[in-house]
Amino acid sequence: MIRRISVFFLTVLAMLSVANIVCQAAQPQSLLTRHVRDAVTNRQAQSTGRLPASQSLRFDVVLALRHAPELDNFIQEVNDPSSASYRHFVTPEEFTERFGPSQEDYDAVIRFAQANGFVVVGGSRDAFDVQLKGTVGAIEKAFHVNLNLYQHPTENRTFFAPDREPSVDLPFQLWHVSGLDNYSIPRPASLHHRDLKVHANVVKGSCPGGDYCGSDMRAAYYGGTALNGSGQNLGLLEYLGYDIADLNTYFKNVGQTNNVPITGISTDGSSLNCTEPNCDDREQILDMVQAISMAPGLTGLYVFVGGTDTAMLGSMTTHKPLVGSIGSSWTW
Repeated sequence: MIRRISVFFLTVLAMLSVANIVCQAAQPQSLLTRHVRDAVTNRQAQSTGRLPASQSLRFDVVLALRHAPELDNFIQEVNDPSSASYRHFVTPEEFTERFGPSQEDYDAVIRFAQANGFVVVGGSRDAFDVQLKGTVGAIEKAFHVNLNLYQHPTENRTFFAPDREPSVDLPFQLWHVSGLDNYSIPRPASLHHRDLKVHANVVKGSCPGGDYCGSDMRAAYYGGTALNGSGQNLGLLEYLGYDIADLNTYFKNVGQTNNVPITGISTDGSSLNCTEPNCDDREQILDMVQAISMAPGLTGLYVFVGGTDTAMLGSMTTHKPLVGSIGSSWTW
């Protein structure tokens, strides 16, 4: 009888333990970064309604780093001239194995996405991201948020954003979800006009009309040196595509030749083309012109186009060949 009672209590304890573990696993996990805008939190932005539940959005789920203390040690040693690991860099694949999401965690995010009705449209484990497409209703349910519309406090437009910090039904924390709001729209940083006083003794550029060419910038900074970018690949971060005819027209008009191969890369399905009448590619072409003019011997210029910074940066840091330098002239 005593033995039966003991077995009974052990069975009950085991069941309670299992139930406790299941309950803990079912608790939604918060994310490691903020998603709610200050304007929403302090109510500067007044709510004007909800996004339609049937509206489709593209967004980017970013997984977190692992083994942060070991990563800090690695960074310190690889940059310490006295260390045996000095400048012993690793490939993106090696970095992922040591410090990136495990294959099990990455697969779990894929299953989470599919279980919530999302379509996987891109991303990779080495880039730490899973690019998804889904309806507003599915996003709200999966991340335990409401996507509301708000009146922008400083701009004459509305924006959408979550009303609370998202959480996910996963046994680990995610780093970030890009694309849950459009409060801050990226804008080109270079294309703005200012009233400048013209000085009579200013040195004119070598382009037609005395304008400055990209090659004038190279002469100013690298004149008389052999530095020309030979053997290097450069990546440009761009939120819009470009019309290659505009680049060719520039070099034709200034009487110069471009010998740098240009490769456009859509990082999340965004269009690489900017040929329709309402598309403005001046910033993108200016970035390309300056890059080629400053480093006319580049092995390759790669133009990464996307709708979210995480998608572009993920692609830029894992692309083969790997770009050794990254340039961006966009601001928020």
